[in-house]
Formats: sequence, C-alpha cells, structure tokens
Amino acid sequence: MSKHELSPLTKRQQQIFDYLLEFMTSNGAPPTRVEIADHFGFKSPNAAEDHLKALDKKGHIELKSGTSRGILISDLARAGLLNGSYNELDIPGAIPLHGDNQNISDVAVIGDVAAGAPIFAQEHVQQYISVDQSLFADKADFLLKVRGDSMINVGIFERDLLAIKKANKANENEIIVARIGDDVTVKRYRRHGATVSLIAENDNYDPIEVDLQTETFAIEGIVVGLIRQGF
Repeated sequence: MSKHELSPLTKRQQQIFDYLLEFMTSNGAPPTRVEIADHFGFKSPNAAEDHLKALDKKGHIELKSGTSRGILISDLARAGLLNGSYNELDIPGAIPLHGDNQNISDVAVIGDVAAGAPIFAQEHVQQYISVDQSLFADKADFLLKVRGDSMINVGIFERDLLAIKKANKANENEIIVARIGDDVTVKRYRRHGATVSLIAENDNYDPIEVDLQTETFAIEGIVVGLIRQGF
C-alpha cells in the first residue's frame, strides 16, 4: 500500500473505526483496548489490539506506544473525513463541503499565552478555523494549542487543539484550563475543601497542589473535545 493511500476496511474494521471517532467526539480522548473489547463483546483486549493494528496497517489510524490511549486518527483519514471521501461509509463527524451546516463556525486558535496575560487576549489568537461544533461534547468558545506531554495518557499530545468551553466552575475529574498565578495549564480537576489538585495524565508528572487561601487560582474553561491536525 502506498503511504499516500488508504486501504479499504472490512465491515468490522469500519465499525471499530466509527466507534473510535464517536468515542473521541464524546470523551475528547481515544478509548482503551479494554473499552473497545467491552463495547464489541470481545473476549479479551488482545482482539481489540489486533483490529487496531489492522487499522494502523491500512493507514486509517496511528498507534502510539507507551500509553493505553495512544490511538491517533491518521492525517490521511482525517483528510478523508474533511473532503467527503468517507461520506459513503457514513462515518460520524464527517464535515461536508457542500450544503448548509449550522453547526460549523469559525473558532479562534489560541497559541502561547504570555505570563499574566488574559488567555483570550487578541495577541494570542494565531488564526481562525472553521469547525463542526457537533464534533464536541459542548459548544467550544476557542481552541487551545497543546504544549508539552503532561496529558498523553488520555490521548492529548503536543500540538493537538483542545476545544475549550469558557467556564469558571468545573465538576470533579473534568479536564480544565486553569490559571495558577501567572501560568496557564491543562490538567484534570479535583478539589478537597480549600485545596485544588491538578492532575497530570502522565506518570512522570506530580499533581499540582493549589492552596486557595494563599494562591491565586482560576478556572478559564473546560475541555469539550480535541482536534488532531497538522497545525
């Protein structure tokens, strides 16, 4: 197979690929092998792994070693979703290029945020892109470019675009954009009384403990989705 072409999928492979897209849309991260096996009734995660390897070999996904959620939709497959190549396969989330789609809107891409500066400041906007809001769990107010590898265990990698809904409150275990003093970070949110724990999804990083009585802390938004493209 050419590296510039996608090989056709079997019916089962197509079902698994569809499930990956649906899961990523709803959860903002790929499923684990166990979750795939449970969904399809496989006897073990090894069966899910075999199907994922087939999808990888055929060019539709890329498997990233070292993390249980290291499943990436390939650039070729993503381009197919955007240009309509998958329309006949009825893949969820495909963005048609023709006709009206009220879910599509222009959203600002926020790049590096200067220390102490408002995250939504115009100087942080790198560009605007058209996105299908139905891809996300909730309507996104902006897209934030990921820096670093602190969230790789949930499939969030450097240069991904996180879809962010503006908010100043969050539920336990939601992934948020938080400001601690002058710094902005993306972490999983937990609170215990007057202490907030910001949990990385990477075993190499310790939780960030914030004392709300002595430190400046604010929630800037909640992660409602993810886009992985060549930005």
